[in-house]
Amino acid sequence: MHTLDSRRIFKHSWNGWTLLVIAIALLILAPIGVVLSSVLTNSGTVWNHLLTTVLPDYISSSLWLMLGVGLCTVAIGVGTAWLVTMCRFPGQRLLEWALLLPLAAPAYVLAYVYTEMLEFYGPVQSALRAAFGWTSVNDYWFPTVRSLGGAIAIISLVLYPYVYLLSRVAFLEQSVCTLEASRLLGCNPWRSFTRVALPLARPAIVAGVSLVLMETLNDFGTVQYFAVNTFSVGIYRTWFGMGDRIAASQLSALLLVFVLLLIGLERWSRQQTRYHHTGRYQRLSAFRLRGWRAIAAVIVCGLPIALGFLIPAGRLLYMAMTDMTHNFSERFWELSRHSLILAAVTAIVAVVVSPILAYGLRLSSNWGMQVAVRTATVGYAIPGAVIAVGVLFPIGAIDNAIDAGMRSTFGISTGLLLSGTIITLVFAYLVRFLAVSYNTVESSLSRIKPNLDDAARSLGCGTTRTLVQIHAPLMSGGLLTAAILVFVDVMKELPATLIVRPFNFDTLAVEVYRLAADERLAEAAAPALAIVAVGIIPVIALSRQITLTRSEEIDYR
Repeated sequence: MHTLDSRRIFKHSWNGWTLLVIAIALLILAPIGVVLSSVLTNSGTVWNHLLTTVLPDYISSSLWLMLGVGLCTVAIGVGTAWLVTMCRFPGQRLLEWALLLPLAAPAYVLAYVYTEMLEFYGPVQSALRAAFGWTSVNDYWFPTVRSLGGAIAIISLVLYPYVYLLSRVAFLEQSVCTLEASRLLGCNPWRSFTRVALPLARPAIVAGVSLVLMETLNDFGTVQYFAVNTFSVGIYRTWFGMGDRIAASQLSALLLVFVLLLIGLERWSRQQTRYHHTGRYQRLSAFRLRGWRAIAAVIVCGLPIALGFLIPAGRLLYMAMTDMTHNFSERFWELSRHSLILAAVTAIVAVVVSPILAYGLRLSSNWGMQVAVRTATVGYAIPGAVIAVGVLFPIGAIDNAIDAGMRSTFGISTGLLLSGTIITLVFAYLVRFLAVSYNTVESSLSRIKPNLDDAARSLGCGTTRTLVQIHAPLMSGGLLTAAILVFVDVMKELPATLIVRPFNFDTLAVEVYRLAADERLAEAAAPALAIVAVGIIPVIALSRQITLTRSEEIDYR
């Protein structure tokens, strides 16, 4: 009887969990559905104006930016991953985790720093003029930083670690027998890399590039500052410049098509290209580099670190310390509180929602639950500007409906109850970053054996009690990691914050953008440095993970 009662409780809870997961999925998907449905709305003359004037520029600029960033990140990420994984040279152990450091800095921060350093009155050109006696721009040529090429370089320096991480994992997992066979057949290190290791790592590289291109489409601060007219810039201009929400929503829908094509291309590539490793994973002697080859390897691996992190961080630190009283004023601490509140609240909500989705899928893995969970976590692939438009549109409609109802019933106006509030901004963050939390939590939950669920039910525990009292303590490490990742992503997020934030509620990211737009780069140093400092947290976690997996790596001697 006790067992039958437990089964009834479990079945009842299972139905409740299913409904709860579906409700959460529908809530998260609502902004994306709103954006897609805007295609059917007539936007009047504004869309025709965009179509005949700036839309071709948005499309071409976005495509060229994606092409340039994709090629650069592949070259840097794959090349450095191969060197630190399959070769040995001085400093290799340090460089293998230091290559992750550029992840700590948002692209827009690097854009502001390098503009300050490389513009006409910056320290670099001033030093060149002093050294060679030049007096004007007509005396010499210097590349323009605020351009499409500059945006490609800056974004590539920040995003190449995505390709580096996945490529390095792929190289570590490759069969030693296959690589040994290539050597026995006379392949030198270069031919072994291009003809064996690179094709085997292709699925991982494609996945990394897909992440890079999605982040490229999401970027707003860099492209806007460098006057590169991408979709993110167009959405912001159409919404706030022209005041046309319908046209902005339709631009968002067009950008969403780009993202969905990227996701489809990545999945198609994985299905079309499947490689299987054969043989046991054995110890393999690495390619030991000496002389000029070792020097070249150190330069190749050290240059992205220097350009993507050390130089910008050093410059920010120098500018922030020149006037500490002014830079670290009460305004700075107020913005820090705002950012910390938003990041902490979003992290907590994400860590609460993610186990619900993961455990719901664990209880029932039918196709309906799988579709609900997978679609609810697609938000990370959607640019922040698109999510912001998708969130504000229905929230504004709800506010207007409530206000109209209160006016007609009670004769009072409620105004905007949800629009421009922290609740709406946190919801936008949740739509954007739920996938980051879910993937981490789901990975931790999958390591817990199903027999623990059976044992808990046999002892009379319902599903909720099982999750809270048994699974949650076992997943504590994964929950903490998920919270940290969401926290850091929220701290760096700019497009969604810029559009959805409450009135007079700026964050560190918004302050950096505002000051840089006013060419007050020295004042932007302190908040930018704070964002970079917080961004180092996941880099440390990833570096620790690399250290912990050394015992599983190939022994290079």
